[in-house]
Amino acid sequence: MDAITALTERVSVPKLREPGPSAEQWRVLLGAALRAADHGQLRPWRFLTVEGDARADLGKLYCESVLKDTPDLPETFQQKLINMPLRAPALLLVVACCQAHSKVPEVEQVVSAGAAAQNVVNAAFALGLGAMWRTGDMAYNTHVLKGLGLEEGEKLIGYVYLGTPAATKSLPPMPSVEEICQSWSGQ
Repeated sequence: MDAITALTERVSVPKLREPGPSAEQWRVLLGAALRAADHGQLRPWRFLTVEGDARADLGKLYCESVLKDTPDLPETFQQKLINMPLRAPALLLVVACCQAHSKVPEVEQVVSAGAAAQNVVNAAFALGLGAMWRTGDMAYNTHVLKGLGLEEGEKLIGYVYLGTPAATKSLPPMPSVEEICQSWSGQ
C-alpha cells in the first residue's frame, strides 16, 4: 500500500481478532514510531507491548486499581475492566517521557509521543492490521500507571490495540478540505 493511501484511507478498527502482529510487523510498527516528528531528536517516548497472558494481568491491574478507590464496585463493572485488554491480541502502550530542555517545551514532547502513536496506527493499516487508539480512565489512573512502571513525570498517551480486523470497515464521512482549512492573508 502506498503512503498516501495509508494516510487518506486509514480507519480505526474497534473489533480485532487473532493473529496480532508478527515479530517482523512489530519491528515495522516500532520503526514507524521512531520516525515521528521530534524537535531536538529527544525521542521523548517509550513503548510497552502487552500480549498473551499479560493482557489478563493488565485487566486485573485495571480492576484492582479501580477497587482501591471504589471498593463496592459492582461485579459487572469489575468484569468489564478485567476484559478490556482482551479486546485485541496485542496492545502497544505509548508513554511520553518528557525531559527538561531549554528549546523543546513539554507540550512539544507530548505531541511527539502522540505522533509516534499515530505513525504506529498508520503503519498498522498499511500492513493490513487493524488498530484502535484508546485512552479512557485507565490511561490516567495513578494506580495503573504505577503498576505499569511509569516514572514520575511520564504520561501514558494511550493504548494502541492491534490485531487482525474482524470485519471490513468503510470510510466514515469526512468534512471537506474547505471546512477545515482557511487561508490567512495577513493583517
